[in-house]
Amino acid sequence: MTILDRILETKRADVAARKACTPWSALDAQIAEQTAPRGFRAALDAKAAIGPALIAEIKKASPSKGVIRADFDPPAHARAYEAGGAACLSVLTDEPWFQGHDAYLQAARAVTALPVLRKDFMVDPWQAAESRALGADAILLIMAALDDATLAEIEAAAIDCGLDVLVEVHDAKELERALKLKSRLIGVNNRDLRDFTVSFERTFTLVDKAPPGCTFVAESGLSTRADLDTMRARGVSCFLVGEALMRASDVAAATRTLLGRADG
Repeated sequence: MTILDRILETKRADVAARKACTPWSALDAQIAEQTAPRGFRAALDAKAAIGPALIAEIKKASPSKGVIRADFDPPAHARAYEAGGAACLSVLTDEPWFQGHDAYLQAARAVTALPVLRKDFMVDPWQAAESRALGADAILLIMAALDDATLAEIEAAAIDCGLDVLVEVHDAKELERALKLKSRLIGVNNRDLRDFTVSFERTFTLVDKAPPGCTFVAESGLSTRADLDTMRARGVSCFLVGEALMRASDVAAATRTLLGRADG
């Protein structure tokens, strides 16, 4: 059983328990009280038109690295990322494997104007409604995790809630499957979730295979401005970066440096 298989097994049990406690009708009531979605892809595309567009990730820990930041403070990190020039935020909400929490997303979104991606493992359409009820502006769908029918069901639920969908792929076959969905926001995870190895060639290989109209996001393993410049030279202007920034003593300054901003 791979790491991803183990994560999904845990997630399915967790979602079943959540659904038993909170029916979809209750989520609809919570969604009605939320502010409107902030436009995740629109924010990325606007930034990418003038420079690198960063999805800055708020992440306490990971299965491969353990605790990344001990003095973890989601609101402070969110404000620092916004001050540093990030286009959007990504917040880990998976608890068993990443020490995340739904409250971290809510706390981060409350103190910034940036759109927020709920970074979690989606296995059920119910989670799309739950994500919007929490205040998320986008969700992640991992092609390696689900069959096409389930992916389409979750995407449809997300669109119905007003969420953008970041579709994560690892290879050409997954990209082909992803293009059957409606979303054209495509994340290429340079880290293979089956064994957690990293290779930038994943992104380079797939960008040229996609039709016009796609927004590509390079994910995982990016840590320097040189990494971003290399990606931009190959046609990718959107990036998801977490660990390198979360380990910085001054998160706002590290974000500015990554994006090549000299302002304070």
